[in-house]
Amino acid sequence: MSSQPEFTLLYDSECPMCRREVEWLLRRDRHGRLAAVDIMAPGFDASRYGLAADDVHRELCGVLPDGTITRGMESMRRAWRAAGLGALLAPTAWPGLRQLADLGYRVFARYRVPLGRLLGRRCDNGACAVTAGRPRRDP
Repeated sequence: MSSQPEFTLLYDSECPMCRREVEWLLRRDRHGRLAAVDIMAPGFDASRYGLAADDVHRELCGVLPDGTITRGMESMRRAWRAAGLGALLAPTAWPGLRQLADLGYRVFARYRVPLGRLLGRRCDNGACAVTAGRPRRDP
């Protein structure tokens, strides 16, 4: 197991779909190359990564060891690759398919909160709105 992860995913544990996927990826990461940071955990501070709270709530963000930030579908591709499953998402980086996959992710990201509500996500007074200025809980 490596001492530093190859990729760190900043994810929303209160999004049922996001949480399940991250848990699934972490179980398959046999070499410790993937780390996951819950943006809804107490004490989470997006500025630690040079991001605003709105950034991490709007779309999936990830961090490479050199501090480079990835966003959206690129974060998914990197997370799957770090977990040893990169070949499964590799086609989403091919010309033509990349644009379609990236667009599909942006649509999903825009509607993940209402979709999450259908799956049981609790939102009090809009506290988990995608554009919320501050998460309800920080890690």
